[in-house]
Amino acid sequence: MKSDGQMSLEDLVSRRGSGGEKGTKEADGVKGTEKAEGTEKAKEAEGAKGTEKAEGTEKAKEAEGAKGTEKAEGSEGAKSAAGDENAEIGKEGDAEKDGEKAAKKKKSKSRRRSAESMASGQRDISVSEFFVKNRHLLGFDSPARALLTTVKEAVDNALDACEDGGILPTLVVEIEEVGDKRYRVAVQDNGPGIVKKQVPKIFGKLLYGSKFHKLKQSRGQQGIGISAAGMYGQLTTGKPVVITSRTGAQRPAHHFEIVINTRRNVPEVIKDVEVEWEDVDHGTRVEIELEGTYKGGKRSIDEYLEHTAIANPHAEIWYYPPKGKEPNVMERVTDELPVEPAEIKPHPHGVELGLLMKMLKDSKARNIQTALMNDFSRVSARVAEQICEKAGVSPRARTKRIANNEVESIYNAISEVKIMAPPTNCIVPIGEDLILKGLEREIDGAEFYACRTRPPKVYRGNPFQVEAGLAYGGELTGLIDHG
Repeated sequence: MKSDGQMSLEDLVSRRGSGGEKGTKEADGVKGTEKAEGTEKAKEAEGAKGTEKAEGTEKAKEAEGAKGTEKAEGSEGAKSAAGDENAEIGKEGDAEKDGEKAAKKKKSKSRRRSAESMASGQRDISVSEFFVKNRHLLGFDSPARALLTTVKEAVDNALDACEDGGILPTLVVEIEEVGDKRYRVAVQDNGPGIVKKQVPKIFGKLLYGSKFHKLKQSRGQQGIGISAAGMYGQLTTGKPVVITSRTGAQRPAHHFEIVINTRRNVPEVIKDVEVEWEDVDHGTRVEIELEGTYKGGKRSIDEYLEHTAIANPHAEIWYYPPKGKEPNVMERVTDELPVEPAEIKPHPHGVELGLLMKMLKDSKARNIQTALMNDFSRVSARVAEQICEKAGVSPRARTKRIANNEVESIYNAISEVKIMAPPTNCIVPIGEDLILKGLEREIDGAEFYACRTRPPKVYRGNPFQVEAGLAYGGELTGLIDHG
């Protein structure tokens, strides 16, 4: 038996084993604890690092935020500064706009005029002033046409003067180049001449003449042509119209220089003297200096005068063109003057309502029937009664008291009543024989000549007649396009 203080080898080993296990376990526990502590420390270190990183990140974010804040503050400051500048500019713009508006208001207020002030600025416009600004209406829209129109108006006046005086026309047409695009046109006739007091009005006043109210064939009626040509010359060169006229061999020749007062449409005489006019017993010469262009060919002065000679076989024309061209003498082919056309009264079918009202109001007849018979052509007593019957107006109604609605009824009734056509003796044809002679004289070498004069016709109460002449072939074939 063993004592309690003694231990067997097995117990010792067992104790040692258990103790070793325990030690081992304890050591392992210690080691595990150490490991755990190390892990924890590592974790703590990592956490600390993470915290440091987080703190660093936060600091970086804070720094970035601070920078962003600074930037934001800077941009806000910039925006604020820009806003202040824009505000100042806007204020300046508003001030300018306000100033402009105020100026516009002042202008609009200053432009406004009262009826009295507008009335004080209104005045009559003379026909001369109108045509100064509208010269194209008279045929002076280009230098070439202005020169042609001037010649035409002077030639027409000369032919009419000779025929009215019963004199076979002999005309002299001279065109002289006096400068760059400047010409002097002179037309002289052997007509009866013009009395002294009428010369200024004929050449220095528009709408002055003796043919406007006459219903018969004539070349000019309005009294505008030759005075308008003089006005054009005055506008383009500043030169007056020069006129020399003589009414008989035993009477002096009067020499005038005239300009037109366009504001008042009245002539202003610059010069009025008596002169010696050798070898001229009677006639008129007019000279106009103007801006123009001379050219030959179609629609030229040369062609116009040739056609005028054909249409006026009783006239003799001496033509002196510019630029050194040879003179051209167009001799007359007959020594007989055309029959003088008769003056006729207006035909009812050619009268409009407004004119009918005026004619009845101005009539010297006491009643409507007599007025229709005396003031119109082709209206007999029976026709006048039919017109009044259809109009429902008494033939004995007073012309001075007739109402406008009654005149309109008469106007409508005229178209329902058959009225004879007006007489045609107010027109005088040239005639086929004289047209043929004129063609043969002016157009040499043609193979074929023909002409035709048709019977007179009436359109809306106005008589007219058509005549035509034709030259063809021979030397003219070169002017014809056969292609």
